[in-house]
Amino acid sequence: MNDIIIEAIENRKLLEFYYKNHHRIVEPHTFGISLKGNENLSAFQIFGTSERNNVPDWGLFTIDKIVNIKILNESFVGTRPKYTKGDSRMVEIYKEL
Repeated sequence: MNDIIIEAIENRKLLEFYYKNHHRIVEPHTFGISLKGNENLSAFQIFGTSERNNVPDWGLFTIDKIVNIKILNESFVGTRPKYTKGDSRMVEIYKEL
């Protein structure tokens, strides 16, 4: 799964997956290890549902809770507002825009 996420960030491709039983399509921005020691993906959700019903919006997704991830053919242009390179919620960053 890590390779899929890294490839999507490198090529600015949308990711589709299920997370907490919600279908999501996101623009991946940062992938790494959080302060709590979990592998996390910081992404801007552009389509689907969430438990807060705030779409589009930012999300921080714990990797081991992501199901059926795949890269879509659609690209996204650049970073979203409120994106910060070197995300302070991460102690180690594998890949970022």
